[in-house]
Amino acid sequence: MKRTDGSVASFIAEVIPAKRQRDAHALVDMMREISGREPALWGTIVGFGRCHYRYPTGNEGDMPVLAFAPRKTASTIYLDSIEAHGQALAELGPHSSGVGCLYIKDLEQVDEAVLRGILERTLAYVEGGGGEYARITVID
Repeated sequence: MKRTDGSVASFIAEVIPAKRQRDAHALVDMMREISGREPALWGTIVGFGRCHYRYPTGNEGDMPVLAFAPRKTASTIYLDSIEAHGQALAELGPHSSGVGCLYIKDLEQVDEAVLRGILERTLAYVEGGGGEYARITVID
């Protein structure tokens, strides 16, 4: 995955539906505050910071430290893992999830403090170097 030179503001301005655009602006503000980093585009993903990961299998690459993607059906928030946040997810509000993705259809319906906690723990995991599944080095 690579950072692109696109404008985050222009990208978000074209997001539909309007609710997803509203949520994208809120997520940019939240992730900027939590990470202390500015947003950049990684294709159609809005990412904050950059890190390098390496799995025990030898697979490796770069990715954002924190990231989300405003998709048509839901905002996709990328986490370290869903398993790591079981208790918090039970308290979050309406959402669905995949292995490492949290899907939120309406940010206004979830508990912002709980979501912030999830993002803070994900950031701590990445900045702490990862775990048994991947070694992570923060670049910026």
